[in-house]
Amino acid sequence: MNIEQLRNYCLSKKGTTEDFPFDKDTLVFKVLGKMFALIGLKKWEAGEKAINLKCNPDYAEELREEYSSIRAGYHMSKKHWNTLYIHEGELPPKFICELVDHSYDMVVKGMTKKMRDSLQ
Repeated sequence: MNIEQLRNYCLSKKGTTEDFPFDKDTLVFKVLGKMFALIGLKKWEAGEKAINLKCNPDYAEELREEYSSIRAGYHMSKKHWNTLYIHEGELPPKFICELVDHSYDMVVKGMTKKMRDSLQ
């Protein structure tokens, strides 16, 4: 999966915007202002293709145990975020998209009813 495919998939989610709130190298995807995915562009260009995604804590642990290319979130809460190292080739694109969906859904689930309703 290349960065454009990943970017387009993230942006296809309702209410999603992209931003650089931290620096010019960290691309952040937000749903109604809440982060659900981050990509370090310099690292991606250097061959370390990775994305940080929010995850249910129990599911995050399961994923880390099952896949060597899924680790605790780099520079994020280790409990609620995973880093997927896509460059290692273990994760098929369809599964990566499912994990993006999970991250997005986790963020939406934590929103107020009014915010969730605005996505309908």
